[in-house]
Amino acid sequence: MEKALERIEDAVRKGERIRIYGDYDVDGTVTTAMLTRYLRRIGAQVDYYIPKRFTEFYGLAIETVEECFNDGVSLLITVDTGVTAVEAIQYARDLDIDVIVCDHHEPSDELPNAFALLNPIKGTCNYPFKHLCACGVTFKLVQALCEKRGEPQVAFEYLDLVAIATTADMVLLIGENRTLVHFGLLRMNAKPLPGLKGLMECTNIRVGTIASSTIVYNLAPLINAAGRMGDAERAVELMLTEDPLQAFRLAQDLESKNYQRRVIDDKTFTEAQIVAEDLISRENRRSLVLHNPDWHVGVINIVASRLVEKYHLPTIMLTSIDNIAKGSARSIKNFDVHSALKQCQKYLRQFGGHKYAAGLSLEESNVQALRDEFDRIARTMLSEEMLVPEVVIDAELDFAELSADFLKLLRQFAPFGYGNNKPCFITQNVVASGRASIVGKNHLRMRVRQNNIVFDAIGFNLGEKLDLCNAGEPLSVVYTIEEILHHQRVSLQLYIKDIALTSEQPLRTKLVMDDMATVLATAVAEDVPNGHKNGNGASKTVTTA
Repeated sequence: MEKALERIEDAVRKGERIRIYGDYDVDGTVTTAMLTRYLRRIGAQVDYYIPKRFTEFYGLAIETVEECFNDGVSLLITVDTGVTAVEAIQYARDLDIDVIVCDHHEPSDELPNAFALLNPIKGTCNYPFKHLCACGVTFKLVQALCEKRGEPQVAFEYLDLVAIATTADMVLLIGENRTLVHFGLLRMNAKPLPGLKGLMECTNIRVGTIASSTIVYNLAPLINAAGRMGDAERAVELMLTEDPLQAFRLAQDLESKNYQRRVIDDKTFTEAQIVAEDLISRENRRSLVLHNPDWHVGVINIVASRLVEKYHLPTIMLTSIDNIAKGSARSIKNFDVHSALKQCQKYLRQFGGHKYAAGLSLEESNVQALRDEFDRIARTMLSEEMLVPEVVIDAELDFAELSADFLKLLRQFAPFGYGNNKPCFITQNVVASGRASIVGKNHLRMRVRQNNIVFDAIGFNLGEKLDLCNAGEPLSVVYTIEEILHHQRVSLQLYIKDIALTSEQPLRTKLVMDDMATVLATAVAEDVPNGHKNGNGASKTVTTA
């Protein structure tokens, strides 16, 4: 960090040309915008570059370094990439371009010969929190620069962007990340940037109502759409503009691109399912490696995630660019896809990422070899139990226990996200009030009643449970609680995760001690006069096939 600070300050003093090189996802584009905003604020001569998803491969390339040299860049700062760019960074050093790397991805066996390398998970780093996204890592750089300049409070003005990147990049929302997101959401809800305000206006989101789920489901897809469907630099422009009208126009453009993305996404998912089911039925695969040279490069990582959700198998989705297969890997709980790809390295040109998500490229001729080797590794690493999806239940509740005080306590666990999921509950002996129905694409909508208390409920992709819900038998429902703002009034809606007949209970359960469950159970016991049925604080893991 000290080396990075000194080099940046020296470049600012001398008016050197600085270039920020980012990635094309939310974390990469938002981080690029944040660092650009701050460096311009302190008088730096800085521009930025985001690679094109369609024509360039992941990571810093030698060609990009040559462009920097030709443009007179003497300091290159990579964000959300760079930790595996050994050759490109050595080439930059040979050209007397200093490189500062701000990354959070898994390093390879050899670290790049960068001027400074900021990455909390590299082997020699003693930074105590290891789960920052790239924007979190780069925020630490901004924070350090602000402290060095005697204006530490300035750094906090960028926490809204840190909150977006941290939530969207699905890093663990615990520890320092939870703190960053908490205060970032406060800033977004009080004084959003013009670009964020434009996104809110396009998605009908009111300032003051933004939660982590709003970022994941409403804002992040639009920011991501820039890189998926065209030019990711449009997302950076959106975060940099101070003009509300330009911000709204850019947000509208991203909204249009996101609509196009959804259409292509659904088509690709339909095609991929056919191939996946053939592989599973014919070859009994423990993993899925799917390749179609015509698939759209901008949606394959989304489709990979959807396939994991449907089949609960580690999945690699590949398309082709200039006869090179390029794609994304997504994993299931306790299967380290980055480690698995490392074992397949002889078939790959390039790869990088995390335990549960990675990007890769390889020669088309190696796709079948990768498919077989990846599946061999999956068979070695995956137990039968790991192949069964889980829903972790934090406590059992009766509807009567959903009081105002309990909901107030529940909000204190926010912000929610990966690693700090919304508390999940089970309520038994409920019935459908009226007829359940199907809405949208196979979503179950119903009203559920226990005694005289009724709640609206929706179960995404649970359409196959319709007949079960309309049978008139008592049901057990697993759900999270959502507070819906409608016409200035807040109402509760249950998001159903699973549902079964109470009499049959075809759900396999096991007890797991859970700190959140202990707090929730204690709170409910204190709040409800007759105590709580599950006051021992144990959580149940409901596992459904």
